[in-house]
Amino acid sequence: MNNPLVTIIIPIYNREQTLERCLCSVIRQTYSHLEILAIDDGSTDHSRIILDKYEKKDSRLRVVHKENSGVSESRNIGLQMAKGDFVQFVDADDWLTRDATALLLQAMEPDTQLVISDYYRVIGRRIWIKGHIPSPALMSRAEFAKYMMKSPANFYYGVTWNKFYRMDIIRENRLFFSHELDWCEDFKFNLEYLKFTSNVHVLTVPFYYYVKTKGSLVDSKIDLRETIRTKRILFGYYKELYQILDMYEENKLKIQSFYLEFARDKVKHPASGSGTPVLKRRKRRDN
Repeated sequence: MNNPLVTIIIPIYNREQTLERCLCSVIRQTYSHLEILAIDDGSTDHSRIILDKYEKKDSRLRVVHKENSGVSESRNIGLQMAKGDFVQFVDADDWLTRDATALLLQAMEPDTQLVISDYYRVIGRRIWIKGHIPSPALMSRAEFAKYMMKSPANFYYGVTWNKFYRMDIIRENRLFFSHELDWCEDFKFNLEYLKFTSNVHVLTVPFYYYVKTKGSLVDSKIDLRETIRTKRILFGYYKELYQILDMYEENKLKIQSFYLEFARDKVKHPASGSGTPVLKRRKRRDN
């Protein structure tokens, strides 16, 4: 496929302090054949003004302003609008390396159905590299599921922003983000997507800077009853994937340990947080 169109979907809600950094990192990608869909979820700060300013600057950027209805609805609107062959998701707190899309596109070979990679974890002025699968490889869905079984609540598997998806799989199977979940809706999306794949291309080159935002849903205390409800819903999809792979009965206890797991993003290389990461961050923003 020569020069495919890549859709990048950015849900936004009150992110005036980080939005320009995010948009600049997307607009300045070395791979330029992009469709950028910024979905403003009823922001009440200056996010709307920033978005409208950038939309005038770059014809690839399309902005949608809507009433507040949550991140799932924002991502779903993006998927409905998407004209691309492939799709990336970026959160407005975060940013990409300049070669992020080019790297993912190169890994998405004709028969590849999902790409996943390590990411940068940003806390204040410190940066770590995080991941879970130790070596790059094109592996079967069953091989990937074996790794996921070891740590299903790891952010590496649950989030959408360290992955690259085929839009034909999403369209043909009518995949969307759930409205019944207030958190982990991205993990449900990934579990459903995996049902329609046969392989996963694993990279270990981080391309995404994930920022822990104070006050975010992930950082807040979730009601125990809601946690149990969400776990029960997710486990149904999680168990179904292993049943499809004929791996459930043999690994039942390991798979059921999902109920004891809680969302986390473990440090892969602790030493990578040393040095002067602030300089690194400035370099990424200025390029």
